[in-house]
Amino acid sequence: MNLNNLNVGLAITGSFCNFSNIKNLIHDLKKEGANVTAIISETAKDTSTRFYEAEEFYKMLEVETGRDVIDSIVLAEPIGPKDMLDVLLICPCTGNTMAKLNLGIIDTTVLMAAKSILRKNKPVVIGVSSNDAMGANFKNLAELMNTKNIYFVPFGQDDCIKKPKSLVLKYSMVVSTIKEALENKQIQPVLQ
Repeated sequence: MNLNNLNVGLAITGSFCNFSNIKNLIHDLKKEGANVTAIISETAKDTSTRFYEAEEFYKMLEVETGRDVIDSIVLAEPIGPKDMLDVLLICPCTGNTMAKLNLGIIDTTVLMAAKSILRKNKPVVIGVSSNDAMGANFKNLAELMNTKNIYFVPFGQDDCIKKPKSLVLKYSMVVSTIKEALENKQIQPVLQ
């Protein structure tokens, strides 16, 4: 599967320590020929942290994608009806977003984007990054893994001693996962 001229939505939630990976991820997707549109949660849009200033991060998304950022529920709703994307990548995906997606709660830009594309039976790829993915959110992860049109970037524990319930995606596997998802396949192995 080739990503040439495919429209990839990169939906970013508030796992701020992963923001340093986003610029390279955009480059990887564009190198494959994809058109990338950034979609940002309200928390990620408005929160400055020790990892990134909010305004600086937003500007980087616009510059690197060459497109306007989708930053509201109103702007995200037409993604499905207007057939704006071929695939949605939620990366990084927090435990909070994972839980709400699993429960059908649509109260952020990213969740509206997911709902909008899922109703067109298109793939949503999740790049999990959560300190409680193997804790309170483990059931949500498991249920989403059994949900039609939801696929996971392979993941593993990032620090099994200090953060034994934490999981983080393997960024090197994002492009391969998207290619498989576009063929309606879950890349294997998921646990790395």
